[in-house]
Amino acid sequence: MATPRRLRIGIIGAGNIGGTLTRRLTALGHDVAVANSRGAGSLADLAAETGATAVPVAEAARGRDVVIVTIPQKNIPDLPAGLFEAAPQDLVVVDTGNYYPRQRDGRIEGIEGGLTESRWVEQQLGRPVVKAFNNIYAKHLMERGRPAGTPGRIALPVAGDDAAAKAVVLRLLDELGFAGVDAGGLDESRRQQPGTPVYATDHDAEGVRRALAEASPGRKPDWRGTAQSPGTFESPA
Repeated sequence: MATPRRLRIGIIGAGNIGGTLTRRLTALGHDVAVANSRGAGSLADLAAETGATAVPVAEAARGRDVVIVTIPQKNIPDLPAGLFEAAPQDLVVVDTGNYYPRQRDGRIEGIEGGLTESRWVEQQLGRPVVKAFNNIYAKHLMERGRPAGTPGRIALPVAGDDAAAKAVVLRLLDELGFAGVDAGGLDESRRQQPGTPVYATDHDAEGVRRALAEASPGRKPDWRGTAQSPGTFESPA
């Protein structure tokens, strides 16, 4: 069996998911550059632990094959305007984010107006994105990967408009020990947003397909930033 090609991966965000992906992807032999809003110096320990390279956010896409954006939704517009200016057209950009209006992000008008979370992210970044890694707990991402063919192997949905980009993400999922399920185009990523049957679950591939099919249109009140939503910004639901 051929050894998978080593990818140059940039990770923007070193929180629960970003830190976990830095650890797991470097362990798989990929060349990882990691960045966060506090600067490269704040990532010295993570870099020393994993062998990843800590870089400023503005350099996270430089020379990369894949860039994973894993920061709070509200911080997406604060990313450097020229982040992807010199990046090749075939750069794969992955959005792992979730919109938590009452709990963290405040009201984002585009999403409240009907855009899927990742379509809104795509518009802010000015680059096509693939939605992935948003419905799994970081601890499970770290610990529950299993080889292909393992009964009950956890599967994760992947949504995006570019088949080649999705194929890259599906390959990474397999390397990480998870089955990937093609969830359709980016607008179909609504089926894996918070409050849907697949969100924060550990289904196998058939279970993920079933959960995606069961997702209802529209956002539940718990996941909207309106006066009718339960909870408050100060005391989340």
